[in-house]
Amino acid sequence: MTETSRGGGHGAESQAEPQAEPQAEPQAESQAESQNGSLLRFEHESLAQRVRFASGEAAALVRAEVERLGASRVMVIAAAAEAELAQTVTAGLPVVLRWDEVVMHVPIEVAERARDAAAVCQADLLLSVGGGSTTGLAKAIALTGGLPIVAVPTTYAGSEATSVWGLTEQARKTTGVDVRVLPRSVVYDATLTVSLPVPMSVASGLNALAHCVDAMWGPRVDPIDQALAGEGIRALAAGLPAVVADPAGLPGREQTLYGTYLSAVAFSSAGSGLHHKICHVLGGMYDLPHAQTHAVVLPHVLAFNAPAAPETERRIAAAFGAGSAIDGLERLRRDVDAPRALRDYGLKETDAEDAVQAVLDVVPDGNPRPVTAEDIRRLLRAAWRGADPRTMTDDSTTTNSTTTNSMTRRTHGD
Repeated sequence: MTETSRGGGHGAESQAEPQAEPQAEPQAESQAESQNGSLLRFEHESLAQRVRFASGEAAALVRAEVERLGASRVMVIAAAAEAELAQTVTAGLPVVLRWDEVVMHVPIEVAERARDAAAVCQADLLLSVGGGSTTGLAKAIALTGGLPIVAVPTTYAGSEATSVWGLTEQARKTTGVDVRVLPRSVVYDATLTVSLPVPMSVASGLNALAHCVDAMWGPRVDPIDQALAGEGIRALAAGLPAVVADPAGLPGREQTLYGTYLSAVAFSSAGSGLHHKICHVLGGMYDLPHAQTHAVVLPHVLAFNAPAAPETERRIAAAFGAGSAIDGLERLRRDVDAPRALRDYGLKETDAEDAVQAVLDVVPDGNPRPVTAEDIRRLLRAAWRGADPRTMTDDSTTTNSTTTNSMTRRTHGD
């Protein structure tokens, strides 16, 4: 299963024909809801993966997993910045190659070089140590080579717990689902995230939170997904402020890492919703930083969808311990000084306008409310300038015609 988001102002493409406006009928609340006392009916598939979680024990746990899988020729994938940490984690292993060419959004040419290297050294296991781009490169190799992966995350990206892969070619980001790319084992060690700077920890953790929120109304959502996502929100909302208050402390790091895992499992099962479709388009077209893009866009999508899914909104609010979902998210974002505007990360106002059709072409079926080009335009405009996301709760889909062709530059406080 693949999906393609195409950049360069040419819109988005997928294997299926692009959806025409208006979108398919929105789902009536979540598939996971039991309405009017009716019996629940759902289908849920759990992915086969071994998870080891213990602070300070990464090296021992990795060694045990490599031995359990019977590997004797390990290819270690870690960016240059993670080289020293990877050396510590992989001490004593039968390493035949250390690969450090890791690039955000996994360009196809980088993946092909790494695939060739894995074949030349006859690797029988891939060991990734790093964030989402590192895990993503390991997945790209496994997608064609079938090699097992042991993942050791050092951020809160969550890619290690999903069967989702992504590759970028000529500003076109293609994503898909394949069980071959799901790591056989994941080793979580919160001490490996302590060196992650607070701003990056916040952005990465909010990326994980986006997995939770998107999972709540994803196209395949079920009650198990919602339970996992709800607990993920609770853990992340508790963990991230603790990380900000005490960056070297393990309790906050552990809660955030725990929430990250839950978010990824829920998202992998429920499927990609509107939020991730938007971020994949923006990332593929404009090479925006992955975590920060998710952190900025999330509140605007939540505020847009929430009024059309009141039961799900209440579950999200409860997980935050807040009166409403958007109030809970905004409180957390304020407490951790979250990324606020896409323009802060290099997106131009004309870029945002050019992305409207590309996003519209990949809006998922079953979004809680119909999505029009003007909705996307308003959402991207608000995210670009860092506006109050509560503006997205306005159900109006029309604005003054003078705003449809260009965006007015405003300050972050507007």
